Amino acid sequence: MKQIILFTAVIFMLGNNGLFAQNKHFTEHGSITFEKTINMFALFQKQITKDNESFLRPAFDSYRKTQKQFKVLKSTLNFDNNRTLFTPIEPETQSNGFFGDSPMANQVNTIYTDLATNTIINQKKVFEETFLVKDSTRKINWKITSETRDIAGYTCRRANALILDSIYVVAFYTDEIPVTGGPEFFNGLPGMILGVALPHENVTWFATKVEDIPIEEKALAAPKKGKAVNNKSLYTTLTSVMKDWGEYAQKYLKAFIM
Repeated sequence: MKQIILFTAVIFMLGNNGLFAQNKHFTEHGSITFEKTINMFALFQKQITKDNESFLRPAFDSYRKTQKQFKVLKSTLNFDNNRTLFTPIEPETQSNGFFGDSPMANQVNTIYTDLATNTIINQKKVFEETFLVKDSTRKINWKITSETRDIAGYTCRRANALILDSIYVVAFYTDEIPVTGGPEFFNGLPGMILGVALPHENVTWFATKVEDIPIEEKALAAPKKGKAVNNKSLYTTLTSVMKDWGEYAQKYLKAFIM
């Protein structure tokens, strides 16, 4: 009798687990609000070298007294039918002191991604010029871990990777949103990326709100304005423009192509 009761209990539990799995809700379209947070003090500190310390150190000390350590910028990611549109939200005030024009401390990309064809259309602001970059999505070799974290009400799993050969990336994705996209150029995980951290670059993107709502076609419209280029030709243009920028060239170049 005990064996029969135990067997019945197991069957009941398995049945309930299957029912719960069937009833689990998956968000297939909607809009995500992201916050990009930049540690401006760390960004400034990295610019100081033994060659410029005499004038940059006083400037840094003054900056710390008048500016906030963390700059926060908002953006949205609309998604539906394996398409996403990442759009920066312009801040109410543009000034941020010494590094106000740094691409790392701003949002220069408006990115339409077709995950079915692995293509992107990116409207990129480079100082006073706008480029329209059409190319393939970035291929990222992710390593998924067992660590989890709750972001915007979703349980997310951690994954690590390197991009551009040297930039360490930590990402958190949820399989409750079965879309392989994410903020900026981050994609390729088995679910939507809701959090990204670049520890050595002192910048993060984390979702603050996920809305499970229908998305109109115009809310997924790809950007159209800008000088037409691909990633390779844009890189060639940027390296040519910055060839006389000395030690700052690589920092700006990395920020623009990241």
